[in-house]
Amino acid sequence: MAEYDVVVVGGGVAGLSAALMLGRSRRRVVVVDAGEPRNAPAAHLHGFLSRDGMDPAELLATARREVAGYGGELLAGRAVGIDRLDGARFAVRLAEGGRLDARAVVVATGLRDELPEIPGLRQRWGQDVQFCPYCHGYEVQDSALGVIGGEDRPFSLRQAQLIGQWSDDVVFFPHRIDLEAHEREQLVARGVRIVDGEVTRIVSDETGVRGVELADGPMVSRTALFISPRFVPSDELLTALGCEVNDEGWVATDRTGRTSIDGVWAPGNVVDHTAQLINAAAAGSAAGIAINNYLVAADVEKALNGHTGPVPAN
Repeated sequence: MAEYDVVVVGGGVAGLSAALMLGRSRRRVVVVDAGEPRNAPAAHLHGFLSRDGMDPAELLATARREVAGYGGELLAGRAVGIDRLDGARFAVRLAEGGRLDARAVVVATGLRDELPEIPGLRQRWGQDVQFCPYCHGYEVQDSALGVIGGEDRPFSLRQAQLIGQWSDDVVFFPHRIDLEAHEREQLVARGVRIVDGEVTRIVSDETGVRGVELADGPMVSRTALFISPRFVPSDELLTALGCEVNDEGWVATDRTGRTSIDGVWAPGNVVDHTAQLINAAAAGSAAGIAINNYLVAADVEKALNGHTGPVPAN
């Protein structure tokens, strides 16, 4: 068993950013990381000021070095549970055995992208099959783009309209969405071509996506695709601990990432599926500052309770 001020679960940008601020606050902090970043398939990240175009793996490696430079510890492993102990403390249980005790916990475990079960799609995911045009639209501008409808109908329709900002050649494949007349009119008005029918396969070769195959009709040639995955928060540690969830079923937090359980914070994609890398980093920073303030307040209270005489004036 090891004692820390803070245990951070998750070594993405949110968790590492929180650890960086805590290290700079001279807190003893450890980051437990399973080494499974959501953006691992992507070769480049975008929209992160001063880091645009960087390999995501390089960003994380740089961040780990910075955290270690302030005394933060990095532990390869997987947290499988969090227990509340007496005295406003927590025990983070590890799959490899043992536990890490801390006064506060950051759970920055992100989310999972559940993709439509379309043959050939997963093989190109994160390369020329994407979901965020703000992250990857510029790189495929003015090419033959396609949008495949998913479970989230409003998101899919909005995405189909949005992609037209990057190309005049956009095809929307409703797949299993039955479009209403006004929805078709909006897409056509945006210059989007609609190709009905169930998508049966994404055709690709060593150079990338070649087209979309339908149950009926010939293959429709495309060079890049956008889809709407189902966003599933990796929040099992938080829900098992009893953190409250909001009406959408995601763990509820305040603006610093503080959950309903005192001493537990959750920044980034684990509570916000819209957060891009730069937003997740900012959320981690805010959480780190809030946690240090929380610990300072606890230290002051402890000192007051243990003081038998008058509190000295500064």
